[in-house]
Amino acid sequence: MAIRCLNEAHGLEFAAYHGDCVDIISQMPDAFIDFSVYSPPFGSLFVYSESAADMGNSTDEEFAQHYAYLVKEKFRVTKPGRLTAVHCSDLPMTKWKDGVVGIKDFSGDIIRIHEEAGWILHSRRTIWKCPVTEMTRTKHVGLLYKQLQKDSAKSRGGMPDYLLTFVKPGENASPISHRPEEFSVSQWQEWASPVWMTVNQSNVLNVKLAREGSDERHLCPLQLDVIDRAIILWSNPGDTVLSPFMGIGSEGHVALKLKRKFVGTELKESYWRQACRTLDGQDRQTDLLSIGAPA
Repeated sequence: MAIRCLNEAHGLEFAAYHGDCVDIISQMPDAFIDFSVYSPPFGSLFVYSESAADMGNSTDEEFAQHYAYLVKEKFRVTKPGRLTAVHCSDLPMTKWKDGVVGIKDFSGDIIRIHEEAGWILHSRRTIWKCPVTEMTRTKHVGLLYKQLQKDSAKSRGGMPDYLLTFVKPGENASPISHRPEEFSVSQWQEWASPVWMTVNQSNVLNVKLAREGSDERHLCPLQLDVIDRAIILWSNPGDTVLSPFMGIGSEGHVALKLKRKFVGTELKESYWRQACRTLDGQDRQTDLLSIGAPA
């Protein structure tokens, strides 16, 4: 599969492309992907790179417009009857930026954009996060104990993460089956819960290796627990898994570990290079010449 991009690296079971995800995925053939899992840029909450093609460098309206192009291409390249999983959270509104204090329904925007592209909402998992940790990190007035004492009208609960899954209409030609010895009843009961209470928030890849001095905020990789559950539930061994926002390679790391193939795209060069190293650590078949010297 010939892809025009800034750079690329290939292993026996993966391909990692450096460039704009919409441009790269638009070059992929129809019905090529079995499953996709990723966390999109959260609008202007995080600044990942200085590129004009970075969806994080946009207003809410611009992000929705640009993200819609990706969702349509993702629909085209996904096989009928197969799924995509999107990790997200809703976004806090601040007085200095939005004029009011509240919450933006970012998860609702993602659902709307997918449904407009032809996807069907399949399920939603709420991922529990510790409100004390959020309070320590954000210092949000709504989570402070002293605010409860002062005026609880301004108190709010913590912000969970969500894993939204969507299915492409059509018959799944390759059913995803699980034998009892591979997937116990107790495991299914936990994973079938609408609230995942046991995701380890600190089980992530090391982001320090890819961070640059110009990064305004640290990269927040998707928890490996979430990726692991998603890939096991919604793909078969040997399937091809896609991540349009590959980052430092979390989704690819888990996909290869679980004996899937992986295709990823990443716009930021330092993240792409670290992802290549991550994937090579799993695959050991990388064409190192295509990666080049470390950044």
